[in-house]
Amino acid sequence: MGFGAQVTWYKLFRMGGKDRSDVVGMFVAEKWVDSVVKVERHSVRVLILKMVLENSPMNVLTVYAPRSGKPEEQKENFWNELLSCIPQNEMVVLAGDMNGHVGSNCVGYDGMHGGYRFGDRNADGSRILEFADELNLVICKTLFMKQE
Repeated sequence: MGFGAQVTWYKLFRMGGKDRSDVVGMFVAEKWVDSVVKVERHSVRVLILKMVLENSPMNVLTVYAPRSGKPEEQKENFWNELLSCIPQNEMVVLAGDMNGHVGSNCVGYDGMHGGYRFGDRNADGSRILEFADELNLVICKTLFMKQE
């Protein structure tokens, strides 16, 4: 896949069922591929890719949270599982579909919610904010104004 004059390639790290269901994956740019030291599918909803950059470990997690309308028990299990697989004292990048709306109101979540989103927060969005607060994470999508 190339963009402009610079041509680069990506490696797909993916894991899923033999019937091609429950697939979780991520693309890694060519320049970072040799930095990958471990790829682990923690569950059907969580893939962890560990890299070492400048002698520092970095864990990139790609996730697919249960969507709105799914049973609360399934959602609670997902968040507990995710919390259990996040390494302590190492850099973490968490990406994926969290299936919630954090809304535009950032009151009470200074430092993790940048104030740029729209609409109202739903229950799943509150869960995302509580999770981010517990782990001192920033919801990057809220740091930028959405372009129309």
